[in-house]
Amino acid sequence: MTVKSFEDLEIWKEARRITGQIYRLTRNPKFSKDFRLGGQIQGAVVSIMSNIAEGFERGGNQEFIQFLYIAKGSCGEVRSQLYVALDQGYVDPKEAGVLIESLKRLSIMISNLVDHLKHSGMKGEKFNNDSNRSNRSGGLRNDKFPTVKVRSLTD
Repeated sequence: MTVKSFEDLEIWKEARRITGQIYRLTRNPKFSKDFRLGGQIQGAVVSIMSNIAEGFERGGNQEFIQFLYIAKGSCGEVRSQLYVALDQGYVDPKEAGVLIESLKRLSIMISNLVDHLKHSGMKGEKFNNDSNRSNRSGGLRNDKFPTVKVRSLTD
């Protein structure tokens, strides 16, 4: 699969799915009364998908890797906050368990992409010659961006 935008990344799609689940979870009447924890977990989960997007858009693999590490850290933050919500009786244990496992899988997927980028030898779009860039009227042309294959959990 050729990756032309962050929306093409499986890790971003999974982060978006998890974000939706967390937002639904925080609308639970018990959870919604704890404004601080609700806001904290929503901010952390949005940070996952936002850092994947921002890192990709920066156009350099080193920056992308840095932002992927931040996204991975936010996966841990959301998991920890889910334990707090679980301990407070805000969430069903089974539902929390499913989300925690999803976040662990996402963290592994992010690590796999980081490993791929580190060993690929590619520097990123912004290091390509100017013929690959747009005419400065809109972002980068990503038709020359290399294909990124992310290993699955079973690789």
